[in-house]
Amino acid sequence: MTTNKTTIRSIKYSSLFIATSLLLAACSQPSDTKVDEQQATKQQDEYSKPVVYQVFTRLFGNTQTANVPWGTKQQNGVGTFSDFNDAALAGIKELGTTHIWYTGVLHHALVGDYSQYGISQDDPDVVKGRAGSPYAIKDYYDVNPDLAINPERRLEEFSALIERTHQHGMKVIIDIVPNHVARHYESTAKPAGVQDFGEQDDTSVEYARDNNFYYVTGQSFQVPTSEGYQVLGGSGHPLADNLFDETPAKWTGNGARAAKPDINDWYETVKVNYGVKPDGSYDFPTLPSDYANKDLRAHFEFWQDKDLPNSWYKFRDIALYWLDKGVDGFRYDMAEMVPVEFWSFLNSSIKMQKPDAFLLAEVYNPNLYRPYIFQGKMDYLYDKVGFYDTLKGVMQGKQTADSIFAPQNEVADIEQHMLHFLENHDEQRIASPDFAGDAAKGKPALVVSNLISRSPTLLYFAQDVGEDGSEDAGFGQPTRTSIFDYIGVPAHQAWMNNGKFDGGALTKEQSQLRQYYKSVMALSKYPAIVAGDMQPLTVTGSEQVAAFSRSIGQQHLWVVSNFAQAQTTVNIEIPTSTLVDKTQQEINLHDLLEANQTAVLTITPEQAQISLTLNALSSAVLTTGADNER
Repeated sequence: MTTNKTTIRSIKYSSLFIATSLLLAACSQPSDTKVDEQQATKQQDEYSKPVVYQVFTRLFGNTQTANVPWGTKQQNGVGTFSDFNDAALAGIKELGTTHIWYTGVLHHALVGDYSQYGISQDDPDVVKGRAGSPYAIKDYYDVNPDLAINPERRLEEFSALIERTHQHGMKVIIDIVPNHVARHYESTAKPAGVQDFGEQDDTSVEYARDNNFYYVTGQSFQVPTSEGYQVLGGSGHPLADNLFDETPAKWTGNGARAAKPDINDWYETVKVNYGVKPDGSYDFPTLPSDYANKDLRAHFEFWQDKDLPNSWYKFRDIALYWLDKGVDGFRYDMAEMVPVEFWSFLNSSIKMQKPDAFLLAEVYNPNLYRPYIFQGKMDYLYDKVGFYDTLKGVMQGKQTADSIFAPQNEVADIEQHMLHFLENHDEQRIASPDFAGDAAKGKPALVVSNLISRSPTLLYFAQDVGEDGSEDAGFGQPTRTSIFDYIGVPAHQAWMNNGKFDGGALTKEQSQLRQYYKSVMALSKYPAIVAGDMQPLTVTGSEQVAAFSRSIGQQHLWVVSNFAQAQTTVNIEIPTSTLVDKTQQEINLHDLLEANQTAVLTITPEQAQISLTLNALSSAVLTTGADNER
């Protein structure tokens, strides 16, 4: 994610290094050199930076537009697995997507009645919203019945979606939430011999190593209350009585230990016990410090002769079950709330079964980044509190554009492990008034976020068409598209165009924005972007313009982004050390992105600089023309 100080950093996997070398040959060798350009292109496509498209599965295919607050599935509609047809998947692929993160797939607690299918009814007093939180998993071996045309065949319908996704050249990621499960966990789909979480717990004690939960002994659970909150918005339901039978009470998912949690606690979930005692000490073997430098097989072998807490094995078996179903990786919710040793155990087990599994973790504490990568064997972590938060401040006009380089530099050694994003289900939509108020303000940020480093990029569905998240769905506040209720997503529905997925109902501005996203994401395949060095460049003329170079071999790209809402002229200093031809001259540069903006590189004995006029909220990705081939 940040400024690279070396010429070409070592690539983690030798195959990527070889592929990049082939690409460089195609880019920089003399024309009479025999190079298999087809092979180079194939390798380039295979080893471009990962692009994760996060879709909220329940909302994606919903065409209904009533958007009644706290509306039922019948009132507001719901999308299903089958809505991801060939046209939809092709449209997702157009954004450069390599992995689709299907959020909300696993069977979580919800208010709807599926008792005719052998599924117990959930109590709305411990369900957030009407459709339920995707992070309150009720059955880890099943999928959400809301997402199936025929709930009896819901697993078959999800398996068909996995196959369709693979046919379109993309891989499948789903959530695993090891820190907590639904207040009422009950698996009806578990394989023979598997026991539910808590089924064998000794509930007479607060803690035991092999208990799956922690208990508030001698007390019963009490539903949290608040003056400003009514279950289901006050609409009637037979089970909405401010009561939920749980004796003894369990610790709440965020670690709250009261029998009556606060309304702001994760009261719909219960905390999973990994052998961490209530005083914080560990009841399992710790990982020797030198294992930060050991490979996955060494981690896997380390755990084979150890006696470990029961919850560790439960989650290992769950992950391997979904790999067997064709899932290609996992996004781990609130991973930092689970010991790093568990991640070493789980991730090495996963990689022994599927070496190319994609493992993404939600970690917000920068002090934990390196332990969770090197000891926990995570592939990728969120870069939220550093890069995203800073970039958001730049977009809002609260910080200068060059402030992005400090957080980037802080993770220079692990940049290829840090996931960049501008939106996801936890964050405000760019177009929402509380964020930027205009989707166009995300354009320069997208260029910077996607091109500044070797970090993979995440796109949230409807981000590319400017969704503003303004719908009042029920639980929670607008600005974030609701993950708790049934709702339509207007800008996305315009692209969906009643199932055609052709953008036929988009406005001109929305269509142009989507095309811009496609153009920016296509630049991810340039070798300088995939594996090159980044160097900040000095800009004079505006504090709202950021500039940096990406270089590898003979390929140099100069990226300039204008966050100002006005046309801006700037000069950019170019280190002469990066130039192949240092003779005094003026060179008209080629813009790979917008093409309608002109820039001139002037080289004198004293200096080299680019003079450039940028339109409002626009960017340029500049080359000399000779080095712009992929």
